[in-house]
Amino acid sequence: MPPTPESLLGDELLERFRARAAESDRDNAFFDDDLAELRSAGYLTALVPVEFGGLGWSTLDVVRAQQRLAGAAPATALAVNMHLVWTGVAKVLRDRGDDTLEFVLREAGAGEIFGFGISEAGNDLMLFGSRSTAEPQPDGGYRYTGRKIFTSLSPAWTRLGTMGLDRVSPDAPKLVYGFIDREDPDVKVLDDWNTMGMRASQSRTTVLDGAYAPADRIVRRLDPGPNTDLLVFGIFANFELLLASVYTGIGARALELAVAAAHRRTSMKHDGRPLAHDPDVRWRVADAALAYDAVPPQLEAVARDLDGLVDHGAAWFPKLVGVKIRATETAKHVVDQAVRVAGGSSYFAGSELGRLYRDVLAGIFHPSDDESAHATVANAWLGPVPD
Repeated sequence: MPPTPESLLGDELLERFRARAAESDRDNAFFDDDLAELRSAGYLTALVPVEFGGLGWSTLDVVRAQQRLAGAAPATALAVNMHLVWTGVAKVLRDRGDDTLEFVLREAGAGEIFGFGISEAGNDLMLFGSRSTAEPQPDGGYRYTGRKIFTSLSPAWTRLGTMGLDRVSPDAPKLVYGFIDREDPDVKVLDDWNTMGMRASQSRTTVLDGAYAPADRIVRRLDPGPNTDLLVFGIFANFELLLASVYTGIGARALELAVAAAHRRTSMKHDGRPLAHDPDVRWRVADAALAYDAVPPQLEAVARDLDGLVDHGAAWFPKLVGVKIRATETAKHVVDQAVRVAGGSSYFAGSELGRLYRDVLAGIFHPSDDESAHATVANAWLGPVPD
């Protein structure tokens, strides 16, 4: 029997990760030791079928596991997400009869690490457009040129899934999705990650200057603009669900820390009694708990539907953006309440709650952002605005 999320990510392992998270944040360093332990445990093969050397977990299993991992080391969980997204996309396709990305599952099972090279500065079209170019080659491959930002796992990925715009083929324009290798001399990873939070993720800028993807690693050529291609759906579904999992895990840990602080701190105004007896503190903890409680059931229900091949049709996209926005905004609220309960100690460098406060802010920058999510849901309920 394969390990469960709870057994693979055991408490002792997570405590080691939690201790390292403080050091990595302080030093703005990559989580090398965490990654080594996760690889040794087989965690990077969670979504890889057993026959390809993986754990054969469901999306629901990984959603639960990522919440546990994020509660100990948010930046580790966020960066590992990017590898899990690609294996998750491959799983979504394979479950629905499309083996286009079977090589991703086989290579992940053999130890390759996949990075996510999609985001670009100033590109609010995300999956529906690109500032990068994809130049067709005589052998059917493509050469990619452009700058990809927020490339998590930058020190460690060995394969990069990316995309660019083919402007020259007879049927152009086409968005071309493909995979390139780390050893490609036309790939350069900048050492430019120095942020407020999620520092250990080392989500550096990747510069592509004609980086080559061979024909057998070109996985889609799609018309620009919104579409419901299965690859796009798979990316969107896994990205949103796994992001939501990370921030839900942060919220759960913040709530634990708030409860501990309320019992630990005492009040001179109330004869030295713990703040857990103070009605205002009790209200804050209850408010955080009420908000947090609503998120895991929704997150797990949507993951279960993805595993179960439930056909929500056009309703899938509002469901997915809804769970991502609710998870990130709720986590931010829960952490804020926890900081208020814990008091000024959380403002000091080295405080775990202070680090979570900085880490959780990254959630507002991940797609789908608040504005695009509301537009998606408005279109679902009200219909699109006429041209």
